Amino acid sequence: MFGRLTPLVKNLLIINVGIALIQAFMKLDLGQYLGLHFILAPEFKPYQFVTYMFLHSTSSMMHIFGNMFALFIFGPLLEQFLGQKKFLILYMVTGVGAGLFYTAVNYIEVADVKRDVEAYVANPSSDEFNRLLIEHGSGLNPQIYDFVDMYSRNEDDPQLKEQSVRLANQLYSIYGQYNMVGASGAIFGVLAAFALFFPNTELFLLFIPFPIKAKYLVSVYILYEVYAELQRAPGDNVAHLAHIGGALIAYILVRIWKSQRQDFY
Repeated sequence: MFGRLTPLVKNLLIINVGIALIQAFMKLDLGQYLGLHFILAPEFKPYQFVTYMFLHSTSSMMHIFGNMFALFIFGPLLEQFLGQKKFLILYMVTGVGAGLFYTAVNYIEVADVKRDVEAYVANPSSDEFNRLLIEHGSGLNPQIYDFVDMYSRNEDDPQLKEQSVRLANQLYSIYGQYNMVGASGAIFGVLAAFALFFPNTELFLLFIPFPIKAKYLVSVYILYEVYAELQRAPGDNVAHLAHIGGALIAYILVRIWKSQRQDFY
């Protein structure tokens, strides 16, 4: 079913792997300049919406291996079906769209956190600090709740109150301190498009002892990303929103293309 490596997929593999190898061997951190920073951060540049998707974390080879393996498996058939032009549009639009989606949602979250932090700083109390963490502190080190317990038992301690204000301001800054890299948004666009164009294609995975249709596999994967974002675990630095955004943009793009049936039939 899966054909030979197609030209555009091959070039994308070469570009991504080549940049990763250059970074690894020359010990370069290109993410500081070409990774996607928060839109209000001084390091942000508009071109990062494009460049971030060709960089990968050098601390874990699984990051680039997972993305490139998915591109290698699902990309060629899509490129043959869509043609090079449309496949490139799919890859670039979903990658850039994933970055825009992530940035937009993050901006909304930052605005909410900023408002709540400012309200807390104006009137600090242990109950309000606990509420602030419940609403915006998912993913923080659980040890912070030791401070919450101490603060609740010593509410009138001016040092603890001052520390709580500092922690609240740090909470606001955390949301705007990120540097996103990786082709995952574009890869999720490829996965979603594959499932939409070839929904009943049966896939065989090493950890599943029976074939599973593409539409079910990709749907479960996307639902997991939604769950992982809503129930973010401490230390989870995966940009689940970018994955969701890439799949969403692909869905919209495929719907538009399918409405122009003459392009496919």
